[in-house]
Amino acid sequence: MVNSLLGILVIAIGSFGQSSSYVPINKVKNWSWESFWLTQGVFAWLVFPVLGALLAVPAGHTLGELLTGSGSAAMKAMGFGVLWGIGGLTFGLSMRYLGIAMGQSVALGTCSAFGTLIPAVMAGTDLFHGKGLLLLVSVCVALAGIATIGYAGSLRAKNMTEEQKRAAIKDFALGKGLLVALLAGVMSACFSLGLEAGKPIADAAAAMGAPKLFISLPATFMVTLGGFFTNAAYCLFQNFKNKTFGDYHTVERKVLTNNLLFCGLAGILWYSQFFGLSVGKSFFAEESVIMIFSWSILMSLNVVFSNVWGILLKEWKGVSKTTRTVLIVGLAILIFSTFMINF
Repeated sequence: MVNSLLGILVIAIGSFGQSSSYVPINKVKNWSWESFWLTQGVFAWLVFPVLGALLAVPAGHTLGELLTGSGSAAMKAMGFGVLWGIGGLTFGLSMRYLGIAMGQSVALGTCSAFGTLIPAVMAGTDLFHGKGLLLLVSVCVALAGIATIGYAGSLRAKNMTEEQKRAAIKDFALGKGLLVALLAGVMSACFSLGLEAGKPIADAAAAMGAPKLFISLPATFMVTLGGFFTNAAYCLFQNFKNKTFGDYHTVERKVLTNNLLFCGLAGILWYSQFFGLSVGKSFFAEESVIMIFSWSILMSLNVVFSNVWGILLKEWKGVSKTTRTVLIVGLAILIFSTFMINF
């Protein structure tokens, strides 16, 4: 029980980092969205994942040896990463239309369910008996919390004037935002599938004597690498279409330095969720329910912390007492879902 709680704490620290990663966006100056997104992606999906993966390479071995010595696992993980990259693109749009709080809630809720249950079903887990039933109930509790938060968001939208919506979220659009967020959630679940496909890499790292804390990080790198290809292709196309290639070299040196620093900060904060997931899972027993549920724990905590940031950034300013109560109840259900398996 103590080890499980320590694992959840580590995952929570990484989750807080991820939920904070979108705050530096406001500090980036004179850049288009595509220029910012690509630059922070270099840090989030390449630089820091490579550094993390190297921690799992034992002395006398190389990362290339580890990745190529696991059959087709690396390529499968990267393939799922390409699909996940589509979710990453639409994930950013969901927050543009719904705000940090509601956008992440809907997208991550969908991602939580698909990313937890699909690998379990593929592994042959019976979701209606024993351990599988407990997993299914836990996921349903998490979804209930996310749905409650979504309901709070609909109450907020209903009671706000168009001027208030625009003041809180510049491009607020409930219908379009919900569709984009659902698509983002389904495609983002491919990250979890990529980690499952990359398990042979983790097994190979463990066999070489890599620390258990870091063995899933090489597979994480392959997934983020696939996602980088998708996002880079889209962003470079947008740079060409919108004639914004100048963002990278025509701004003042002071502005460029500022933007690179905040993109780097956004990148390491985003990556911290998967670094924390890898380290946190090392405290869980193999094949235990909480190990299988770890993806849902991460997504639920991401929703909790994103709504905390939503409150701090005044996205919920001026809502009714009923709406605030519904939001708090939803957050409480989500927090309970992350610990209920231990009890």
